[in-house]
Amino acid sequence: MMLTPKKINTFTMLKLPSAFLTGVRVREISEDRCVTSVKLRWINQNPFKSMFWAVQGMAAELSTGALVMAQIRESSAKVSMLVANNKATFTKKAKGRITFTCNDGMAIQEAITATVANGEGQTCWMKAEGVDQAGDVVSVFEFEWTVKKKSVGV
Repeated sequence: MMLTPKKINTFTMLKLPSAFLTGVRVREISEDRCVTSVKLRWINQNPFKSMFWAVQGMAAELSTGALVMAQIRESSAKVSMLVANNKATFTKKAKGRITFTCNDGMAIQEAITATVANGEGQTCWMKAEGVDQAGDVVSVFEFEWTVKKKSVGV
């Protein structure tokens, strides 16, 4: 059963309260794509009246991480996940509603399939692009996810 935005947003509220309180929400998730959004509000702004970079990072990471969680769930295997690296580029002040889209579901699916098949850890770079309401790119985040099949306890 595929994860739904409602299930992920409930998980966020319970396990990632800072993301939830700052307004980060999953809007859409499918096998290959996840869309999150966050609106500029008092609680997530910086002194320059734009969105704090870390809030953008939470929304971007959730768009990639939700795909990783969904693909692990779909595989029915015990697989661990961890961000090993990340990169970010900011091109414009983030104001209004920012929507982050990750289209790398098939790439992480391949990495999970490989780790389940051979037991070796795999890495996968996933990109989330943040766009404002005018359609302008405000930031691009890249996350290097590592996945590894969990070993059976001794």
